[in-house]
Amino acid sequence: MMNKKFQPLFEKVKLPNKVVLDNRFVLAPLTHVSSHDDGSISNEEVVYMEQRSKDVGLAISAASNVTDLGKAFPGQPSVAHDSNLEGLKRLAQAMKKNGAKAIVQIHHGGVQALPNLTPDGDVAGPSPISMKSFGEQEEHHAREMTEVEIQETIKAFGEATRRVIEAGFDGVEIHGANHYLIHQFVSPYYNRRDDAWGKDRLKFVSEVVDEVTATVKEYGSKDFIVGYRFSPEEAETPGISMEITQSLVKHLIEKPLDYLHVSLMDIHSKTREGQYKGQERVKLLLEWIEGRMPLIGIGSIFTAEQAIEAVESTHVDLIALGREILLDHNFISKIKDGKEDEIISEFDPERKDRHHLPPNLWKQFNKGFYPLPRTDKK
Repeated sequence: MMNKKFQPLFEKVKLPNKVVLDNRFVLAPLTHVSSHDDGSISNEEVVYMEQRSKDVGLAISAASNVTDLGKAFPGQPSVAHDSNLEGLKRLAQAMKKNGAKAIVQIHHGGVQALPNLTPDGDVAGPSPISMKSFGEQEEHHAREMTEVEIQETIKAFGEATRRVIEAGFDGVEIHGANHYLIHQFVSPYYNRRDDAWGKDRLKFVSEVVDEVTATVKEYGSKDFIVGYRFSPEEAETPGISMEITQSLVKHLIEKPLDYLHVSLMDIHSKTREGQYKGQERVKLLLEWIEGRMPLIGIGSIFTAEQAIEAVESTHVDLIALGREILLDHNFISKIKDGKEDEIISEFDPERKDRHHLPPNLWKQFNKGFYPLPRTDKK
């Protein structure tokens, strides 16, 4: 029997397009480095995504590149070609099997793309920059995208959306967070252009969102979900500030979106600087969204207590599980069955079942690629 105090986690959530989610839990979009080299879906990935999607209201797939130039991870899934459809159909069925709404996160790495994974080692973004990206030892150089390439990339987000619809998914999440292409256009650190795309740093966001929603109108149903993920503040100077995020949020709530998703390492994280310094980011965001659409919060939730505390203290509508649902894919069912004290909240490299992770992802965890509570580091 479930402990009554966890009941609010299992309340249904209605999206602006009237779709109802079974509970407040969301499977965060997690890089699993397990697709085939050509971006097609692997069997391991299907099994893993089915396990992780089984109890959530909303399940979001790993960031999936919309063009070959945008590939930013080894083993990244692709939505760039019609040839990807066959695997995507299998993935959609697996993720939807137990009633979760299945979403594909559509993504372009921009200057963070990896030259060893892109055609001719080419990398491009808003402005030229040299930087290290996912797992790189040496810096790579990224060039500036041309006007034509920008237009082609916007269209590619639309084409990716069409494929996601054809594959039978319930929605897309536009990846505007974590220093990837859409985020780069918003950021004064990455976007130093002096053309229209630099003068109005929300122009690219706006056109991608419009392209995606127009594609949904043409090919999808009114039940098709469109979400948007963003990072509220950047460490870089001059970077994205909470003030810039306020204008982004005010812009996004006027669009026909079904939710916003904030990328954070800690749900209670506070604003670093500026006029909102010291205030909790999630509370500010909820104020700015004005109840127009749900907000997904995320960040360092490893126990049932932390999950209920996050919902009750911030009043966030939905709560995404990232690292924790990888450690224990029964996290939600254990809360439901009153077995929350049996939840696995630490990475144990000695576990025979290896936390049911695909081999490449287990290796990343074991190497300490992601910050995690661990049994071997007390």
